[in-house]
Amino acid sequence: MTCVRRNPCLILLAVLALPAWAADAAADSGKPVYRCPGTPVLYTDSISAKEAKDKGCKTLEGTPITVVPGFRPRNAPSSGGANRGSEARVDPGDQRARDSDARKILEDELRKEEGLLASLKQEFNNGQPERRGDEKNYQKYLDRVAELKAGIARKESDVAALKRELGKL
Repeated sequence: MTCVRRNPCLILLAVLALPAWAADAAADSGKPVYRCPGTPVLYTDSISAKEAKDKGCKTLEGTPITVVPGFRPRNAPSSGGANRGSEARVDPGDQRARDSDARKILEDELRKEEGLLASLKQEFNNGQPERRGDEKNYQKYLDRVAELKAGIARKESDVAALKRELGKL
């Protein structure tokens, strides 16, 4: 006890030097550590120098090795309908009402799109629409014809998509 009172720095020095001494002792154990290529990369000291050379391993000298343990991701609860149970079930009468409302909305949209398509086709006039007064330049006329043609193609695809949706119901 008297020695501790006389020289507290000596104890502090011994405590600080202990981890470094342990690391030097482990490094001086005589076995080299090898880094071997592959998937995953292998760090080992359990193979001989000949085996290391055959496998293409390299010797690690003076480099500390840090091992980080892997982790497993938590299983996130799925947001699908499988976990809902009977709470999320809809009354069959309510579902029929929703389905009929959806059908009515799609039919109204289909009639509207078919009307727009018919008016575009009438204006297009089989590729020969009438020239307007603001189309003194022939290129403006050709641009309007191209826009009408693209509009007709777009409306036809919209009508086809609405018919597909109605077919699903």
